[in-house]
Amino acid sequence: MQCIRRQPKRSVSQEDILREQSRRVALLNSDRLGLKDDKDLKFLLKGSHLLKVKSSSWRKERFYKLQEDCKTIWQESKKMLRSPESQIFSIEDIRDVRSGHKTEGMEKYAKDVPEYRCFSIIFKDQRKNLDLIASSEDDANHWITGLGKIIAHSNSMNQKEKLQHWIHTCLRKADKNKDNKMSLKELKNFLKEVNIEVNDYHAKEIFQHCDKSKTEALEADEIEEFYKILTERKEIDDIFKKFSDSEGFMSCQNLVRFLYETQQEEDAVVAAPALIQRYEPNERAKRRNAMTKDGFLMYLLSDDGNIFNSSHRKVYQDMTQPLSHYLVSSSHNTYLMEDQLTGPSSTEAYIRALTKGCRCVELDCWDGPNSEPVIYHGYTLTSKILFSDVIKAIKNYAFKTSPYPVIISLENHCSVDQQKVMAHHMTTILQDMLLVAPVDGNKSQFPSPEQLKGKILVKGKKLSRQEDPTGTNGNNNLEAEDVSDEDEAAEIEDESVKTEIQQKGKSDTLKLAKELSDTVVYCKSVHFNGFEDPSHPRAFYEMSSFTESKALKLAQESANSFIHHNIRHLSRIYPAGWRTDSSNYNPIDLWNVGCQIVALNFQTAGTEMDVYQGRFQDNGFSGYVLKPEFLRDEQTKFNPKSITEGTWGTKKKLLLKIISGQQLPKVNKSKNSIVDPKVTVEIYGVQQDNNKKQTKVIENNGFNPKWQEEFTFDIEIPALALVRFVVEDFDMSTKNDFIGQYTLPFTSLKQGYRHIHLLTKNGDPHSSSTLFVYIDIQDCE
Repeated sequence: MQCIRRQPKRSVSQEDILREQSRRVALLNSDRLGLKDDKDLKFLLKGSHLLKVKSSSWRKERFYKLQEDCKTIWQESKKMLRSPESQIFSIEDIRDVRSGHKTEGMEKYAKDVPEYRCFSIIFKDQRKNLDLIASSEDDANHWITGLGKIIAHSNSMNQKEKLQHWIHTCLRKADKNKDNKMSLKELKNFLKEVNIEVNDYHAKEIFQHCDKSKTEALEADEIEEFYKILTERKEIDDIFKKFSDSEGFMSCQNLVRFLYETQQEEDAVVAAPALIQRYEPNERAKRRNAMTKDGFLMYLLSDDGNIFNSSHRKVYQDMTQPLSHYLVSSSHNTYLMEDQLTGPSSTEAYIRALTKGCRCVELDCWDGPNSEPVIYHGYTLTSKILFSDVIKAIKNYAFKTSPYPVIISLENHCSVDQQKVMAHHMTTILQDMLLVAPVDGNKSQFPSPEQLKGKILVKGKKLSRQEDPTGTNGNNNLEAEDVSDEDEAAEIEDESVKTEIQQKGKSDTLKLAKELSDTVVYCKSVHFNGFEDPSHPRAFYEMSSFTESKALKLAQESANSFIHHNIRHLSRIYPAGWRTDSSNYNPIDLWNVGCQIVALNFQTAGTEMDVYQGRFQDNGFSGYVLKPEFLRDEQTKFNPKSITEGTWGTKKKLLLKIISGQQLPKVNKSKNSIVDPKVTVEIYGVQQDNNKKQTKVIENNGFNPKWQEEFTFDIEIPALALVRFVVEDFDMSTKNDFIGQYTLPFTSLKQGYRHIHLLTKNGDPHSSSTLFVYIDIQDCE
């Protein structure tokens, strides 16, 4: 039996003091969020009882409350010996708050409750949705609106405000006796909390320097002094001094010089006054049209000081070229939340993929009960979801992240009758979104993403006598006929799957219903029988799917032919059958030969998905990236496996300095665990460009490690290169722990002094974790 230490009972006056302190802290934090006196925030701080829904038989009342830090929610738990940390979740972990019955759980288990009392919290990671029922419509609205406001205001805070909020939260955590003072012991605990190990002598030195009142405790202004010492950025002070005067002001003229000479900003003269107005907090400096050290730091931490070119955050590429000229963000077996054999299928997986910018989703369709087709991974124990529910989810989320077309890739195993049901669901649910006829009568080449905005295309089999999906020579009287079957599930390398296929007996053909065939316009699935003979060109709308190994073999042995094929035709690549754990392959070699629909398992985090999301954050996160000219030119002689002289762009030399890191998160949540960070810089591109270099390890400092290390990389084909920065916690005895990463196209790099805002394993932003670097790009002689 575990012994629980009894807390000493507090007196009524102590309780009142603590309550008043909590109220003041909540007031301060609501003010920082710009939500002072907000009625929804006040309601959340007070808390309320909500019904938590898990299944048809599990619906229990729990108390939920926003903590006074205004960034964490406390939830009541009836579980024995549950740790306090497990009863709290952060606002930063929330991806979305949905009202009504907008999750599978609510749809299944709360249909008896009016929608206006229901809402769901969707988390960023793989955590299950939190489905909740409020006691009234007003209570539900307070939670939905209040959480929405906090998320929006938190996202709009600048980096300095986020840092201040975080540090003050950690200070309060370290103040164990809640007296608003900090003893030496509490200061040491605080330093561990923010991920920095300081020896006793140094901790005492900082403490004594700040303890002006000599009371053996820091309070008020002394704590602020400690905060300033802690957040001092000497490396930025040194840069600022070079361009500022004796009074501590950087004139507009000197800012122009810094932007032009160091940051390589071409519009420095126009940008400088705008940056002063945007980031300078000191009114006196603003009137002088100058910048202080604080304003300079705010600029460097902002989007304007980001390593990623902010002009690439919007669509800037030509979107009027044929669809086959773009790389398309694509998901494999989109319905799966976990592995390929036993994991759950969910409409939530489609929503997550679409909101991550995915433009091609996969549906494996099988006959279901009650004449309703279902989606799951055939021959396996993965769970089943209704085809109609998936189509509804696609309709609702297809264009929330990007307005450009979505392709539904159908793997059809259904009977003719249920195929007709599939066609009916798509036409009635998607309505005008579903493309059912050629755009502007275009029958010779693909329309452009611009022409297809807001449209959903179907990729699938087509009746052979309806030879031309664009409608020039179809036989419209045909009801159904046999077509070749494409069964990717049958390729799974698993004994139980192979046994299941043998028992069921598998045909190489499938009878296809005309109604389903009619939904296919520009993406007709055909088997690949070799690259086409120029004297007998294949129709542009015919496309093939390749397993990764087949595609990589073609890319290795016939790269230039594959590039030419991909100028006119779409190619879809999918993971090998042995990847039953939903692992991913590296997409780079396939992009290098112009393959457009390189499908990855979006549910699986890792290097491959980091590179994937890095490529597609370009061009406004639209899910479409225009291929370089040499991958679109009909006369191209480019071969990524054998680089010769050609018009592939100027070779570049990348000079890179890793200067410092800021507020790296703890990997091990143990209070005494401090990270030992090291940075690895990786280049992905053509074979000659693939490279990696790493810094030394900084021991026991995740708060403000300093490296000051320089690296040089030669980049042969800049248009195909990506740069990945990875931060790990070094461990001598086991595998290093992942801390954060950031990947971007080489062509999106900004030069000069830049901050890199690190992402989590799942690709979401860390709230205040950054790297500070210097970038210089030169043309090679």
